[in-house]
Amino acid sequence: MKICFHAVAVSCAMAIVVMPALAGGDISGMNPRDTTMSAPDTKVTDAEVKHIDAARRLVTLKHGALDNLGMPPMTMTFKAGDAAMIPPLHVGDKVRVRVENVDGTLTIVKLARRQ
Repeated sequence: MKICFHAVAVSCAMAIVVMPALAGGDISGMNPRDTTMSAPDTKVTDAEVKHIDAARRLVTLKHGALDNLGMPPMTMTFKAGDAAMIPPLHVGDKVRVRVENVDGTLTIVKLARRQ
């Protein structure tokens, strides 16, 4: 049984290393802290800016469902992933956002004014 388990573990480890190469993807330049979104993760949610705390980089949003987080519509405060998101914002702005859990903090990783 011990030998069988070892064979399975080695096979799994090899698959993890080999699969990206077989898929044609090069992951050598990936940064695990990168908050830019790839194509499958581009879903955004409509929201309205309710409060801005620029000093703490916090934005309170009345938002629609955040499906990627399993969160229903509500009003909640989030950390802005980039300080440059804050200056152009005003209370009452209608925006489209992508919120993700970044190192345990619900963070706005994409924000754009609705047209």
